[in-house]
Amino acid sequence: MLLHSVNLWNLAFYALMVFMATLGLWDVFFGFEENKCSMSYMFEYPEYQKIELPKKLAKRYPAYELYLYGEGSYAEEHKVLPLTGIPVLFLPGNAGSYKQVRSIGSIALRKAEDIDFKYHFDFFSVNFNEELVALYGGSLQKQTKFVHECIKTILKLYKGQEFAPKSVAIIGHSMGGLVARALLTLKNFKQDLINLLVTQATPHVAPVMPLDRFITDFYMTVNNYWILNARQINLTTLSVAGGFRDYQVRSGLTFLPKLSHHTSALSVVSSAVPKTWVSTDHLSIVWCKQLQLTTIRAFFDLIDADTKQITQNPKKKLSVLNHHFIRHPAKHFEENPAIISDLTGTSMWVPVKVSKWTYVAYNESDKIYFTFPLANHRKIYTHVYCQSTMLDTNSWIFGCINSTSMCRQGVDLSWKAELLPTIKSLTLRLQDYPSLSHLVVYVPSIHGSKFVVDCEFFKKETRSIQLPVTHLFSFGLSSRKVILNTSGLFYNIELLNFGQLEASHFTTFQWVLSYIDMNQPWEEITSIYKLHIPWSYEDSLTIAQVPSSTDISVKLHIAQPDNDSHVALLKMYTSSDCQYEVTVKTSFSQILGQVVRFHGGALPAYVISSILLAYGGQLYSLFSTGHCLEYAAMLDKEAKPYKVDPFVIMVKFLLGYKWFKELWDMLLLPELDAIVLTSQSMCFPLVSLILFLFGTCTAYWGGLLSSTSVRLLSSLWLALKRPSELPKDIKIISPDLPILTTVLILISWTTCGAFAILLTYLYYVFKIVHLQASLTTFKNSQTVNPKHSRRSEKKSNHHKDSAVHHLRLSASDAEDSLRMHSTLINLLTWIVLLSMPSLIYWLKNLRYYFKLNPDPCKPLAFILIPTMAVLGNTYTTSIKSSKLLKTTSQFPLPLAVGVIAFGSSHLYRVPCFVFIPLLLHALCNFM
Repeated sequence: MLLHSVNLWNLAFYALMVFMATLGLWDVFFGFEENKCSMSYMFEYPEYQKIELPKKLAKRYPAYELYLYGEGSYAEEHKVLPLTGIPVLFLPGNAGSYKQVRSIGSIALRKAEDIDFKYHFDFFSVNFNEELVALYGGSLQKQTKFVHECIKTILKLYKGQEFAPKSVAIIGHSMGGLVARALLTLKNFKQDLINLLVTQATPHVAPVMPLDRFITDFYMTVNNYWILNARQINLTTLSVAGGFRDYQVRSGLTFLPKLSHHTSALSVVSSAVPKTWVSTDHLSIVWCKQLQLTTIRAFFDLIDADTKQITQNPKKKLSVLNHHFIRHPAKHFEENPAIISDLTGTSMWVPVKVSKWTYVAYNESDKIYFTFPLANHRKIYTHVYCQSTMLDTNSWIFGCINSTSMCRQGVDLSWKAELLPTIKSLTLRLQDYPSLSHLVVYVPSIHGSKFVVDCEFFKKETRSIQLPVTHLFSFGLSSRKVILNTSGLFYNIELLNFGQLEASHFTTFQWVLSYIDMNQPWEEITSIYKLHIPWSYEDSLTIAQVPSSTDISVKLHIAQPDNDSHVALLKMYTSSDCQYEVTVKTSFSQILGQVVRFHGGALPAYVISSILLAYGGQLYSLFSTGHCLEYAAMLDKEAKPYKVDPFVIMVKFLLGYKWFKELWDMLLLPELDAIVLTSQSMCFPLVSLILFLFGTCTAYWGGLLSSTSVRLLSSLWLALKRPSELPKDIKIISPDLPILTTVLILISWTTCGAFAILLTYLYYVFKIVHLQASLTTFKNSQTVNPKHSRRSEKKSNHHKDSAVHHLRLSASDAEDSLRMHSTLINLLTWIVLLSMPSLIYWLKNLRYYFKLNPDPCKPLAFILIPTMAVLGNTYTTSIKSSKLLKTTSQFPLPLAVGVIAFGSSHLYRVPCFVFIPLLLHALCNFM
């Protein structure tokens, strides 16, 4: 029936939208690198010792617990308290388990064993009963208060010890990281109880899905506190994101706000973390061996030898975190590294005067110092680049001051090097080191191993190439190409126009690197391609064997700030034996993937907006013609983006004027969602159009699904029950309706509002299925006995004309009513879906709490229950003559605009716009 009301062009359009949405979804859920994380294993059986909490605390939080992690002999020894180590508290996230601490806890235990337990960490973990706090925010404040009590309990376990800790380090996964930040907002919380905060895949900026006001209020409280009190907050914080593999929490949400006076916070994507260099999904970030090893190395470097606890020096904390998570120089961390090193001993000194030099070391018996005089090179070249494939942690490159051929002491330049997966490299601008007379490369004596050292002097302009990226709307049909003609070891390709809002969020580039072999015979060589984003730590590396062709997808997590003039770079660590060609083009499927990734959460608002427009069209057709037109026809006619977007754009523009902003605030109107998106660098005009098209498509197929479901259920009803007839008398308020409404409202008050809404929805669907079954029975009887059916129709019309207060339903009225109800079912289905998270949370915690408190759906339930109960008995014949119908038909349009303006980033507001036309529709029965 719905398919017949749509022409082939519209059907083709809806099919095209499905195809485009599928491309975008595929890119989000499958269009990323394979999982390269190594699994972290326990060497001994993990044990979780439950820490006994005070009775009052356990009674106040019956669903929460605190555990101490241990393995083998360590677990046996620490069953007898007190403890002697360094406390670390792990906070799981949404639906997370306290047992997720075992990966990092086990690695820390192995590290402590390696140093004979000179220092060791005690890992505690909180059991939040795997609560769904990303879906229901009512328990976030409760979790925060419980963590505060846990910290005080943990510190008491060390009472009386020589090096008793006064604070704990916290590792928070997902929403656990937000709970840790929220600790600072508690009135009685002392900030010095936390010495370090590490969050993993925590959405700090905004909730992934703002499904209730408690989540958004919690976020606003936490973020406003951290911004307003940034000068007083000296808590060193590290936020690690998972990259594109984490499709649950996109990495842009994990970046802590950058404040000029708050420098103790770092945000980084796991693909940019040295010695990790992999993207992690939302769960693997807690067990990824590469990342956990990096974290534990940093923890041990943070220990103060005097207190045997984590240092209280904020500068050292940041130095350690920068060393391990931002830029690793391939050396062990030193708080005060020696800048001047002795270059003595029985070593060979070999002068090198060429501008390009390679040395292959194999079974070297003597130490060798290769010296490069800089005086002549300064006249010709601007930079020097050196790399070594020996990835030890010893110093390897130095600078001599005022030397002729050799020097006894040199400036250790190794601290300025950068560790990469297969090499350690160093690039120096000669102008920055005018006092250096020689560059010295040290090759140690080795046995049984082989490595290669390369150095070359070059002019910056020969290795820096500008490459404009292709336009967003080229859709991969055009490309730009550059060939690297010189045979160098290092290139910087500047990506012009990459970082603008539309490019950063919606453009993806394919880098195709091919080779031209210059030496015969050739052997396979490793090249490294690093995408460097100067305004955020979200670099990514690709390792390729050349000769080969490599595709690199380039997408950003964070848009370039307006006041940032840096250029994104593709750093190529290449082989001098090959020639490279770089081709850049736009990927249409990955553009769609970025749209889904950044704005997919707003889709329900656009779907409901389209349904509201169609609903308004149906009400108006009922008022003007006396008949309700098909949902699909109305969707095609009424659901147009120009009815919604221009108003939102105009209001956003006017809010830039002070007088309009003051008027807006005077009316107590909430902030426009488009302004919220702009503050997060996510506002792009075409996105709203794309989402509207996707929303209309979803609304169409959702309508088809709901009408088909009603028909199938009615067929099942007829198969199981005796055929029913159309209602002879229409009664808006049936005898059982007040009782049913009262019972459902009581259920909402005493249990969960979403549960009562679901029951009301099922009752409404039952009424519509019953009506569909009655209409099917009537049509079947009409086919069998057409004369009798015509007499019945005339009799029905006679009753309708002669008895206004005792309306009788005709077949045409029943069909009109079903069209209207089909739209309402589609609309109400989305309202039920948006209320489901709190219902799931309530069911999961039913053994602890019978009543959900606080309940985000309770106010909505009180209004929606009687409204849906009345609408279940509403037919078009009972409202078409209503004086309120015309006004009711005009409301859905402004409300559809309101859904987009205020509900796209705050989904919990959407039902507030929906119940208004439903309430007016129900009142049409009485006015």
